[in-house]
Amino acid sequence: MALWGITDADESKPKWLTTANKKEVYANNSGWVVEGGSAQTGNDNADAQPEVLCCVGDLATAVGSADIGEVEWITTVADKSEGFTLSVRVRYNELVTVTGNPTLAVTNGNQGSGSGRGPHTLVYASGSGTTRLVFSLAIAAANAATNAGDILSIAAQSIALAGGTIKDTADGSTNASVVISSALGTAAGTLTVTA
Repeated sequence: MALWGITDADESKPKWLTTANKKEVYANNSGWVVEGGSAQTGNDNADAQPEVLCCVGDLATAVGSADIGEVEWITTVADKSEGFTLSVRVRYNELVTVTGNPTLAVTNGNQGSGSGRGPHTLVYASGSGTTRLVFSLAIAAANAATNAGDILSIAAQSIALAGGTIKDTADGSTNASVVISSALGTAAGTLTVTA
């Protein structure tokens, strides 16, 4: 069995990596690489060049279009009384380039008092040219968009391109996947709004 593969599955990433390590590893045309600034490299400079773990020529082209590998909350506290910014990171297995303002929806389960809140539409904020796209939405203090006790989650969906694009940077023409599966949404967990 090879120590790595040439597919877009996490299982193809170098076998010696932990699941947590694999989050920061992606395919480029040099092979499997670690994101700049990763603790794995000992370099905390996020602008550093990616570190090659194993050379596989034209790997980014070989694995096909970029796919979403993980969705995670950046926001850890959502306090209704103080206001907060909802932020979600979408990680790809290759570099992607974004144009326009794609959006991602966050579901509000309305567990707090009342009903009819959400979904919340987060707009693309940063990450073009990387593997990590950030989507955000500012919610002002005491805003009616959420109530204490509401549980926010990321459901299965397609990221809405809203006239923009998310493309595989390796060839510049292939559209990257915009589908967030229910498994990815569930793995991201939930965020509970506090008073």
